[in-house]
Amino acid sequence: MSRKIRVLVVDDSAVVRQVVTQTLSSDPGIEVIGAALDPVFALEKMKTNWPDVIVLDLEMPRMDGLTFLRRIMAERPTPVVICSSLAEKGAQVALDALAAGAVSIITKPKVGLKSFLDGAANDIIQAVKAAAHSRPGRRASAAVASLSPSPSLSADVILPAAHNASAPLGRTTDRLVAIGTSTGGTQALEAVLTALPVDTPGVVVVQHMPEKFTAMFAQRLNSLCKIEVREARSGDRVLPGLALIAPGGRHMMVKRNGAQYVVDVVDGPLVNRHKPSVDVLFRSVAKCAGHNALGIIMTGMGDDGARGLKEMRDAGAHTLAEDESTCVVFGMPKEAIRLGGAAEVLPLTRMAEGIGRFTRS
Repeated sequence: MSRKIRVLVVDDSAVVRQVVTQTLSSDPGIEVIGAALDPVFALEKMKTNWPDVIVLDLEMPRMDGLTFLRRIMAERPTPVVICSSLAEKGAQVALDALAAGAVSIITKPKVGLKSFLDGAANDIIQAVKAAAHSRPGRRASAAVASLSPSPSLSADVILPAAHNASAPLGRTTDRLVAIGTSTGGTQALEAVLTALPVDTPGVVVVQHMPEKFTAMFAQRLNSLCKIEVREARSGDRVLPGLALIAPGGRHMMVKRNGAQYVVDVVDGPLVNRHKPSVDVLFRSVAKCAGHNALGIIMTGMGDDGARGLKEMRDAGAHTLAEDESTCVVFGMPKEAIRLGGAAEVLPLTRMAEGIGRFTRS
């Protein structure tokens, strides 16, 4: 954006309003145009000065953040970054906010709030910048038709380079689908996974999401999908009709156990500023699955997963990238396409169809 990103902070905590305002104002590309202690005050301010991005708490007097968010998305879709507690109840409401159109979540503790916000300054700034480049009104889930059955460290810190496509991987007929996504990905994943039949090959997913949110996110998807969806644990087999979501704050890799694929959930440094990292997952799939895998990269800020998707393609896997027309943020897919990692570029509305073709091929 050529001009400054105009931000409105909505939180009933004076400490949060003050620290977030100071943090964002320290970046020359951001202007905080106001702060409000609840959505009612925020709506008054927005009548005369509509922001580019809203930083929003969820538990506030007079009107809760979720109600405010739904109203904004219905009247004038605007990028919203949720600033939420790590409490279980808060996590569930935050997931509801993502489903309603929020772009991302910044988690905050109940105690030590000021020191936490000071330490998370860069994360807050980057979340706002990512949100400013997003298009939150793009929600294609209703248009997806179900298929009938049939300074970051390199990923080399975690994994060695993927095998060349000609390297022997051993014989197995098991197949798998690896999906990576970030900003806007919760809605995209819901659109794709709810359209998959129970005979779909095993699915492994990295969605950039804070710790403690992924288990609830998996539970939400499981309640909506024909396939089973759950948070991954080390040693879980990758099975048809099952989708495994990488836990927040942990990397997930796929490895071979004889003719079977299993996941390994490990700690480690951030890769491309993320943990879990899409590159870590994709590179492991390139190494152990080769042409037996389908790699998919969808909406997200940055380039995590772009190089890993290229390695998957080089190893013989079929690869898909989401088209710009349906991306909330066309960052990760754009970079994957630029590197030559995507064999096909499909809109979100056709991504489940692409998985179906892989299943039948």
